[in-house]
Amino acid sequence: MVISVSKFERNLTEGSVLKQLVVFSLPFLISTIVQSLYNVADMLIVGVFSGTNSMAGVNIGGQVTLILTNIVIGLCTGGTVMIAQYLGAKDKKAMQETIATLMTLLLFLSIAITVVMLFLKEPVLHLIQTPKEAFEESDRYLTVTVIGTIFITGYNVLSAIMRGMGDSKRPFYFVLVACVTNIVLDLVLVAVFDMGAFGAAVATVFSQFLSMVLCIFYLIKNNFAFDFNPKSFKIYRNKLNMLIKIGLPSAVQNGVTSFSFLVITALVNSIGGVNASAAVGVVGKFNGFAILPALAMSMSISTMAAQNIGAGKWDRALKAAKIGTLISVCCSYAIFAIAQIFPEAILTLFNKDPEVIACGVTYMRTFSYDYLFVPVLFGFNGLFVGAGKTAISLINGLLSSIVLRVPGAAIFGMTFGMGLFGVGLGAPLASAGSLIFVICYFVFGKWKTNNVITENSTEYK
Repeated sequence: MVISVSKFERNLTEGSVLKQLVVFSLPFLISTIVQSLYNVADMLIVGVFSGTNSMAGVNIGGQVTLILTNIVIGLCTGGTVMIAQYLGAKDKKAMQETIATLMTLLLFLSIAITVVMLFLKEPVLHLIQTPKEAFEESDRYLTVTVIGTIFITGYNVLSAIMRGMGDSKRPFYFVLVACVTNIVLDLVLVAVFDMGAFGAAVATVFSQFLSMVLCIFYLIKNNFAFDFNPKSFKIYRNKLNMLIKIGLPSAVQNGVTSFSFLVITALVNSIGGVNASAAVGVVGKFNGFAILPALAMSMSISTMAAQNIGAGKWDRALKAAKIGTLISVCCSYAIFAIAQIFPEAILTLFNKDPEVIACGVTYMRTFSYDYLFVPVLFGFNGLFVGAGKTAISLINGLLSSIVLRVPGAAIFGMTFGMGLFGVGLGAPLASAGSLIFVICYFVFGKWKTNNVITENSTEYK
C-alpha cells in the first residue's frame, strides 16, 4: 500500500534560506523550551515544596536518565538525517524503509535499556557518590524514569522522523500538552501529596506517555508513512547499517557528553555535598534553557542541510549554516550577559537557601562562559551532521568531554583548590578546544561529500 506523507513534508530546498530556517526553527525552539520545562518544573516545584534533599535527588537521578535519553536522541539523529536526505532526493520508498527500521530498532533498544538499568541503578548511584541524604530520593526518581524509558524513546523517535520530513510544528503541539500535564501533576503529587522526587518522576513519565500516545493517534488518523501495525515493524538491513553508521556516533557522543556531566556531578558531590549538588543541579537546569537557541538552530541547520545535500544543493546547505550560526550567537551572547549580571535572581527562583545560592553563583560565574563558544560550535556540528559526518561529532564529543571537560574541572576544582569556581571552568575550556578542532575540519573540507545517498553524491565546489 502506498501511504501519502505529503501532509507532514516541508520542502527546505527552495525559497529564502533565512525564511525557511526561521520558520522551521521557531517551532522546534519553542518545543525544546517546553520540553525542558519537564525537569525544570520538577526541580522548581520539588525545591519549593520538598526541600534540598529531594531537589538533589531530582538532579542526580535526572543526570542518569539524561544519559539514556541522549543516547536515544543520538540514534534518532541518524534517522533524521537519512529521512531528510531521502526526501531531498525524492526517494519515498527509502524514506519509508528508514522510518520502519528506526521505529523497530528503538523499540527493542528501549526495552533493553529498561531491563539493564533496573538492575544497575543502585550501583550507579553509589558509583557517582550520591550523598546519603539524597540517595533514597535519587533512587526513587531514577526507578520511575527508567521504567518510563519506552515513552521517552517513543516521543523522541516520532519527533525525529517528523523533523527529518521538515515538520517542526506537530512535535511542538504534543510536547506542549505533555508539559502542561507535567506541571499540573507536579503540583498535585509534590505540593499536595508531598511525594517528593518520586512524585516528580511519576509526573514526568506520565506526561511523556500522554505525549507519545496522542502523537501516535494523530499520525494514524492522518495516514502517516508508518501505520504502527505490528506487521509494519521491520528492519531493513541496508537502512539499519546506515542508521548505525550515522546514528551510533551521535549516540555515543551524546552519551559521553552526558556521562562527563555525571562525573562532574560526582566531583561536586565529593567537594561540597548536598548543597553543592543542589546548586549545580539548578545551574544545570538554567543551562538546559540557555543552550536551547543554539541547540534548536543546530538541529534546524542539520535538517535543512541534509535536505539540500540530498538534492545536491551544497551552497544552500552552507548558507543555512552561516545564517543559523549568526542567529545563535546573538541569542547566546545575550543569555551570557543575563547569567553574569543576575545569577542570584536566577538561582532564587529554584531555591532560597543561602548556602545553595552562594554555591550556585560561584559555579555559574565561570560555567556561563561556555555560552560564548557553544553557538559557533553547534553551528558547525549541525552542518556536519546534515552531511552525515556524525563520526566527527563523536570525535569532537570525546575531545570535549573526556580529554578537556572532566580533567579541566578536576584540575581546577580539586588540584588547584578552586572548588566550584574551578569546576565551572571545565565547560568553556572544553568548548573552546572543540571549536578549534571543528574549524580545522571545516577548513580542510572533508565534510563536502555525501555518505548517505552515494548514487547522488556530489562534491561541493
